Amino acid sequence: MIQLERFTFNTFMVNTYVLYDETKEAVIVDAACYEPFEKQGLADFIADSGLKIVRHLNTHCHIDHILGSLFVAGKYGVRPEFHKAGLPFLTEAKTIAQTFGYSFDGLPEPGGFLEDGDLINFGNSSLRVLYTPGHADGSVCFYCEADGFVITGDVLFRDTVGRTDLPSGDFELLMESIKTKLFTLPEDTVVYPGHSGETTIGYEMVNNPFIK
Repeated sequence: MIQLERFTFNTFMVNTYVLYDETKEAVIVDAACYEPFEKQGLADFIADSGLKIVRHLNTHCHIDHILGSLFVAGKYGVRPEFHKAGLPFLTEAKTIAQTFGYSFDGLPEPGGFLEDGDLINFGNSSLRVLYTPGHADGSVCFYCEADGFVITGDVLFRDTVGRTDLPSGDFELLMESIKTKLFTLPEDTVVYPGHSGETTIGYEMVNNPFIK
């Protein structure tokens, strides 16, 4: 059974997730740690829990979600994996970071590219990749059928959805992604988003005012 630990990092309040099971193999989703104390907090949890980080997964490549990529690569030897459609965001990452007042030392080379339907295996557990563009090209979600949860990045939140006014944003495409990839999951599936607290698929199907 997967255990999930959530950290909230940087001024954008991004959720970074550490997922692990009884084998102690673990994956990091969206390493967003920026400040030294954030990096130390993440590293302390991993060390204290006796975890072995085997993969680093990105829901998408917006700057707020990738600020800790270089730290994680250097510390644990795992390079970020994401959908290939997210590559264009990396060419402007340093400029965008500086726009928001962040210093940025660059990114490691990708560890691999994720495709819709891929299985991410670690320990005795697995996540399925769901390609869900609309907020940004390359946006993916990570679904665990066995444990009944999905990590949605900036696609779906409690009572709202990802913004679509940034480059490659497309509201109609976002609605299609949500309806065909997320709203086909069981209603009791827990949603762990890229910002703020969790919700469920069933709650959003009934209550989310942006989805008609």
